[in-house]
Amino acid sequence: MTQLYFVRHAQPSYRLGTDSTYALSEEGRQDRMKAAELLYSVSFDAAVSSPYRRSIETIRPLIDAQRLSLETDDRLRERDKGEGSNHHEMFRRRWADFSYHEKDGECLADVQTRNMAAVNDILKKYCDKTVLIGTHGTALSTIIHYYDHSFGFSGFMRIIDYMPYVIRFDYEGQTFVGMEELLYVAKEYHGVK
Repeated sequence: MTQLYFVRHAQPSYRLGTDSTYALSEEGRQDRMKAAELLYSVSFDAAVSSPYRRSIETIRPLIDAQRLSLETDDRLRERDKGEGSNHHEMFRRRWADFSYHEKDGECLADVQTRNMAAVNDILKKYCDKTVLIGTHGTALSTIIHYYDHSFGFSGFMRIIDYMPYVIRFDYEGQTFVGMEELLYVAKEYHGVK
């Protein structure tokens, strides 16, 4: 059996940096340990992450504890955001129409396509292995939606406040057989200011 453990990043600090360089907030640094404690007993064969700092910082305690080398994959990054992209009406529009995007933004169909390409490559490379994956809320939501089409706007809005959020996907070889939510830490979503 192949198991992919996706860890959505802990709460970032949006005060300094850019989308790819936001560090975890102090609360986020503490909360990431809840995910680490849950997963310490899992023996990982590999770790793959979005290259974004908040994703790597979230899974860093597990990487260090298990002496894993970290692979980054740009396809696992968060959705490219355009103008006025972080509000509920925009979220609703994107989930109603996967091809919709704001000016200079990325549509959910494109996010899902590149994330699933990364997932499929991970499944090929690590067949019958256990892999830790650092990810983001929208990116992970499109992966969940790929396997469960009932997961849409309301599912996304449910997990938007979960930082970190841990979900395991199970496969027989490369065939998806199920998923299980393992942990979430609820935080109030503020979006990027």
